[in-house]
Amino acid sequence: MARLQDKVVVVTGASSGFGRGIAKACAAEGAKVVVSDVHEKPNTGGFEDDAALTTVEVIEKAGGRAVYVGCDVTNADQVDHLIAEAVRVFGRLDVMVNNAGVYRAGKRLHEFTEADLDVCYEVNVKGTFFGARSAIRQLLAQGAGGVIINLVSTAGLQGHPNQSVYNISKGAQANLTRCLAIEYGKDGIRVNGICPTYAKTSLTRELFDDKDFDQAFTESIPLKRWGEVDDIANLAVFLAADESSYIHGDLIKIDGGETLCRYSV
Repeated sequence: MARLQDKVVVVTGASSGFGRGIAKACAAEGAKVVVSDVHEKPNTGGFEDDAALTTVEVIEKAGGRAVYVGCDVTNADQVDHLIAEAVRVFGRLDVMVNNAGVYRAGKRLHEFTEADLDVCYEVNVKGTFFGARSAIRQLLAQGAGGVIINLVSTAGLQGHPNQSVYNISKGAQANLTRCLAIEYGKDGIRVNGICPTYAKTSLTRELFDDKDFDQAFTESIPLKRWGEVDDIANLAVFLAADESSYIHGDLIKIDGGETLCRYSV
C-alpha cells in the first residue's frame, strides 16, 4: 500500500514550487489532494518540467486524484472555505500543509517599507495561522488526530543579511509551529516545520540566474548545490506518513548543511 493511501491532504500555494512538488508527491503515495493557490496556473519563470499543465492536471495525468480550490490565505473566510471544500469533496481532512509564502529581500532594514513588512506578515504569519486554525478545528471535530506541516525556512532559525522582514515573519512561523505542537499533541495532531534554504523555484529564479550569487551561495553550502523541490517534497511525505509518528514539534532543516557554516571548504 502507498504511504498516504486515501489520506486527504490540503496544500496551500500548490500551483508552483514547493507546494506543487508536495502535492504531486503526496498524490503519488495515494493521497487525495486539494490543490490551493490564488491562481491555478504555475508561476512563470520556475523550474517545472510540466509548466504548461496545472498541478491538478499533472496529478490526474499520473493517475492520481486532486481538485483545485482557489484561496487567498490572508483571508480567514477563504481558508475556512478551503477546508470545508476538502471535506465536502473527499469526506474528511488528514493532512494540512501550510506552504503559501512570499519573499522580500535585497535591502537593509532601514530601506524596507511598511508594505514589505506587511506582506510578509500577512502571508507567512497570518496565512499559516489561519490554515492551522481551520485545519485544527476540523481535525478536532473528526476526533482522530492528523498532521500539520508548516513550510518555514532556515530564515526562521537564524539571521540573514538583507532580508529582515522575511526573517521576522519566518521566526514567528517557527514559534507558531512549536506552540501548536505543545497545545495539540494530546489530541493526536502532529505538527512540524520544514526549514529549507534556497531551492530552485520561481521565487529564487533571479538569484539562481545571477552567476555571482549562484557561485557564492553554492560555495557556502557543504553539499555544494541548491536545494531541489523534490528534496522538500520527499520530506513532506515522510512527515505526513505514519513513519514519522513520533516526530512532533520539530523544525527540520533541509539545507545541505547551510546552518553548520557559511564559508567555502
